[in-house]
Amino acid sequence: MHNSKTFAAGIAATLLATMPSAAHAELPAPVRALIDAAIADGNDDTVRAVIGLARDTNPDDGAELDTILAAYETQLAANAASAAAAQEAEIRNAGLFDNWSGSGELGAFNSTGNAENTGVTAALGLTREGINWRHKLRARADYQRNNGVTTSEQFLAGYEANLLINDRLYAFAAALYERDRFQGFSGRYSVSGGLGYQVIDDDNMSLSAQAGPAYRRTEFADGTSSSDIAGNASLDFDWQIAENIAFTQDASAFVQSGSSTLVSATGLQAGISSDVSVRLSYTVEHDTNPPIGALKTDTLSRITIIYDF
Repeated sequence: MHNSKTFAAGIAATLLATMPSAAHAELPAPVRALIDAAIADGNDDTVRAVIGLARDTNPDDGAELDTILAAYETQLAANAASAAAAQEAEIRNAGLFDNWSGSGELGAFNSTGNAENTGVTAALGLTREGINWRHKLRARADYQRNNGVTTSEQFLAGYEANLLINDRLYAFAAALYERDRFQGFSGRYSVSGGLGYQVIDDDNMSLSAQAGPAYRRTEFADGTSSSDIAGNASLDFDWQIAENIAFTQDASAFVQSGSSTLVSATGLQAGISSDVSVRLSYTVEHDTNPPIGALKTDTLSRITIIYDF
C-alpha cells in the first residue's frame, strides 16, 4: 500500500507538530508501541481496531488517541493525493502505445444459419484509459476452409472513443467494419455517435448503455450497395458471480429503413489462473431484411481460451 517507514515517519512528524509533549507521555508506552506497529504494518482496519481497543482500555487517554487518529487520517489523505497526482502525471506523459490493456482469444466455433460448420475463432480487445478519454479497439475473425474451399468467413473490426463527462455519463464515437459473404455482404461500414451512461458500477457488477444516430453502408456480395441513416443502441452487462466465474451479456441494434441488425452475445467465463480463463459464448445475429437467398438469423457458439494482459 505504501512505504511503512515513510508513512510512520509522516505520522510522527504530524503528531510532534500537533500534540503537546506532556500529552504524548500520558498513553502507556506498550499501547503506543502497539499502535505504531499497526500503523507501520499499513492495514487500515487493523489500525482502527487497535486504536479502538486502546480507547476501551485507556478511557482517560481519549484526547491523545483522537490526536493520533487525526494524524493517521491526515497522512492517509496526503498519501492518496500524492498517489493520484503521480498516476495522473504518468497518464498525461504516456506515449501513444502506453497504458493499453486487453485480452486475446483463441478457440473454436460452431455456426448455424447461412453457414453450418465448425471452425477456428480468434479475437483481440484493447482498452486505453486516460484522464478524460477512453479508447477501445476490438477485432474478431471466424474462419474455416475445407478441401481448398472457404466454408465460413466472418471478420469484424471496431474502434470506439469515449469522452468522460462525469463519473457515469460519457459521449462516444465509434466505427465498425464487418465482412460475411455467407450472410450476403462483402463489406459493411458503420459510424455512430451519441451518449452513454454507466447505469451500474459496482465491484462485482457493471451495466452501461449507449445510443445515438449512425450511418451504415453495405456492399452486397452481388456487387450492389446501399447507404442508410440508422439509430444505434447497445448494452454491456458484466457480472462477477464468484471469484473465478463471470457472466457477460452484450446486445446491440442498428435500426434503419432497410435491413435492421440485432445482435445478442451471452458469455460465461471461468478463470484458470490470474491471466488465463476459458469462455463459452453464444451469439445470435438477426437481420430483418437480408439479401435474397440469405437467412435472417445466424447463431455462433464459441469456446475459447482468453489471455489477459
